[in-house]
Amino acid sequence: MVASGSDKGRKLQAIMASGGLVSNEEVLSLLNDAIVRAKGNSKGFLIDGYPREKNQGVEFEIRVAPADLALYFDCSEETMLQRILARAAAAAVQRADDNEKTIRQRLKTFKQNTNDILELYNEKTLTINAERDVDDIFLEVSQAIDCVLKKKAKQASAQC
Repeated sequence: MVASGSDKGRKLQAIMASGGLVSNEEVLSLLNDAIVRAKGNSKGFLIDGYPREKNQGVEFEIRVAPADLALYFDCSEETMLQRILARAAAAAVQRADDNEKTIRQRLKTFKQNTNDILELYNEKTLTINAERDVDDIFLEVSQAIDCVLKKKAKQASAQC
């Protein structure tokens, strides 16, 4: 939505640039719309950085779909900061919220909410050591997603 340049996108950009969170209602609406548009062409959906608060996860599962897997990348705040700054430096289009001050505010919010979110997805969470090389992390994530997709395919064929 931000990339669209619309009035709504500019409002969302302003919220994100200040380190704030876009309202849950808005995020759920955007996610639901994107999922509905892509549903016929997809085996599933990977939602990065969501939920950021426990109630977002609860509402998502009620209004959009149940989550099959939650990935928790366990690493230090310094590692997160350096990776976000590196992403920002390499991006063709600079995000207004990719600066150290805003990132630190986002990380503070993240730390305040993480335990409640992990508790919500306790049975569905895979914790990944994210202090390793990004290629090793990517391989573990890919294997976890492949495993979930295989289980879902088996369940779907057993129902036929």
